[in-house]
Amino acid sequence: MAERAVQTDNEPSVDELREEIDQIDSQLLGMLNRRTELALTIGRIKHARRLPVHVPERERAILARLEALNTGPLPNDSVGEIFETIMSQMRRMEERLHH
Repeated sequence: MAERAVQTDNEPSVDELREEIDQIDSQLLGMLNRRTELALTIGRIKHARRLPVHVPERERAILARLEALNTGPLPNDSVGEIFETIMSQMRRMEERLHH
């Protein structure tokens, strides 16, 4: 037997909430692509100046800043995992500039 959620008149429907999530996902994608453009520009500067791609102190500072800003409900360990993945992908793209 399928469960049916009871919706009250003053709460949004699942479809409305999913539509809002879709809009947020589109915004996140745009922001991630802009972040990538900036990271690649930094990567080109690092390459020209023969600077290392991976700067662990910078990554730790980014994570610490974001965790301090985080007000939830996303827990800090999730924030860390998400941004570690983002930074790892950016590093991979920067490393390609050096080869």
